[in-house]
Amino acid sequence: MAETMQFDLVSPERNLASMQVASVQIPGADGQMTAMPNHAPVITTLRPGVLAVSGPEGDVSFAVTGGFAEINPEGLSVLAEKAIPLADASAADLEPIVAAAKAAAASAAPENRDMAELLLADLEELMQNMV
Repeated sequence: MAETMQFDLVSPERNLASMQVASVQIPGADGQMTAMPNHAPVITTLRPGVLAVSGPEGDVSFAVTGGFAEINPEGLSVLAEKAIPLADASAADLEPIVAAAKAAAASAAPENRDMAELLLADLEELMQNMV
């Protein structure tokens, strides 16, 4: 049997997942990364994107708008700002978040504008994946 690790996904609204998995693809702040059993300890921030979970019971994906991931050899815990099972999600779920990001990018100070525009681009790409 393939090796597994514990995966937990929590948002402020609820606990979305707690299961044994083989791997999780994470939209990390510095790029995509894959957590697997016996992974070196890492804490990373998340950018908006799709968190793809692969396990013995099949694959499942979640749309996340940001948050934090803590990886260690035994498992992965994700604390998401907002997370929605991709199968249940629609672009309308992200419309208020994208609107707020557009307003923030438009009013961002010059030294923060690049980051605000990058966040907006990530959110718009995530919204396109939900259509």
